[in-house]
Amino acid sequence: MHTYKLTIAYDGTHYSGWQIQPNAPSIQQHLQETLCTLLREEKVVVTGSGRTDAGVHAIAQIAHFKSEKRLDLNRLQFALNGMLPHDIRIKQAEMAALHFHAQYSAIGKEYHYFLHLDRVMDPFRRLYCWHVHSKIDSDLLKEAAARFVGTHDFTSFANEAHTGTAAHDPVRTLYRLDIKPVEGGLRMEFEGNGFLYKMVRNIVGTLEEVASHKRPLEDIEAIFAAKDRRKAGKAAPPQGLFLARVDYPGDHLMKLSGSEPQGVL
Repeated sequence: MHTYKLTIAYDGTHYSGWQIQPNAPSIQQHLQETLCTLLREEKVVVTGSGRTDAGVHAIAQIAHFKSEKRLDLNRLQFALNGMLPHDIRIKQAEMAALHFHAQYSAIGKEYHYFLHLDRVMDPFRRLYCWHVHSKIDSDLLKEAAARFVGTHDFTSFANEAHTGTAAHDPVRTLYRLDIKPVEGGLRMEFEGNGFLYKMVRNIVGTLEEVASHKRPLEDIEAIFAAKDRRKAGKAAPPQGLFLARVDYPGDHLMKLSGSEPQGVL
């Protein structure tokens, strides 16, 4: 048995998200169906590092699957990109250690969220950012963002906070939340050891309210203390969010010697 790691980029506009849904197309569904066809296997299970919601994009989502076949990695990448929809691309295919798990082996993630602040929306960016109509105080936004950095109980910023991983451990560490200027707006960079369901979008929605003077800066501490999703701001829309990176320990890849066979599809 072999474990394969895929690095995937996708435009989430036309998908129900990463996870397979009964009545809507998903990234996971397309990958699994394509691999089944390519490998001529009845069932291939593709596991991602985490689910992204409908409309959310990925620069470098990570997934793994297992196969008895020893696959040529270059051919695998080329074949998958030839068969998948054009808004899903395999950026890299690697052989991972047998124990590697895209979700459970991850030790950190980075997300980017884009705000468009110009009065007129750029039509070419409308699917990839949140057009904020309120006037944003950039200095206040940075001051508010700094209050999220560190180790906190993020229950108030998680949907479904009483189910899944959030129910037994809602504490996460945010290493940094940087605000960087981009043409027409701002990019918010979140780097942490893990994220709860919709945590980034809920933080962005709260920050937008503070930075546009809809709620005071001091509310942030009260929201954390309340451990109640209803106390935080509305979730920012999905199209501004990108999964930018997933981190793993350094020993997660299989070390291949140059003399090993390339394998077949």
